[in-house]
Amino acid sequence: MKRLALSLCLAGSTMMAAGLQNRTSVRGSYLEARTADVYVGACFANSEAGLVGNLAVFGWHIDNGSFEGVNLDGLSVVGVVKASSTLGDVHAPAPSTKSMLIVDERATPEQRLALAQFAKRMGGNLLQDVVGVEYQPVGIEFENNDLHTRNATLTAGTLAKIQTRAISAGDKVCAHEETWYNPLTKLDHAMPAYTLANDYKGSELGTTWSSPNKSSAFVGSFQLND
Repeated sequence: MKRLALSLCLAGSTMMAAGLQNRTSVRGSYLEARTADVYVGACFANSEAGLVGNLAVFGWHIDNGSFEGVNLDGLSVVGVVKASSTLGDVHAPAPSTKSMLIVDERATPEQRLALAQFAKRMGGNLLQDVVGVEYQPVGIEFENNDLHTRNATLTAGTLAKIQTRAISAGDKVCAHEETWYNPLTKLDHAMPAYTLANDYKGSELGTTWSSPNKSSAFVGSFQLND
């Protein structure tokens, strides 16, 4: 009985150690831009629904943490999506999507795999049909390292770029603007922002775009713990 109890104790310790090694605890910042306004009046939002807003670039920068036991400090990953209709429209069925990932080229092979799995976890249905993965220099930066400035830049090699600033009074059209859509991923904190650049130049999705000068972005922060 003593040997059996000792064996069970050792087995439990081994499983606990494995669980600790595979823990997920990740925190960082996030940036997205779409081809439809997210901070907008209802009349304008309804006029765009079903017609635009089916394209988006979004990315995560990991300040610190590990995903399933793989350290990802300082690395970034970007998703690009093409949907069959407007993303985030709660009054319509969920659209079908095709997507691609742009993974930080600085990552090791193990980290590249973890970054892709992390993005799929955070992106949910948007990243279920990934048609391509590219490895490029990826950077997500906020002015003075403060996302509340909303002055942010995402670059993903030659494939994608977002640049944002805070929304000003001069950006409003009808004076009844509100945050009409939610961010494309779960965030701890999110703020709408004005898009100065929203570009995608890749070939994987069968389309490219440039959609600047819209209130179509979100900046935010995330934390994932398992």
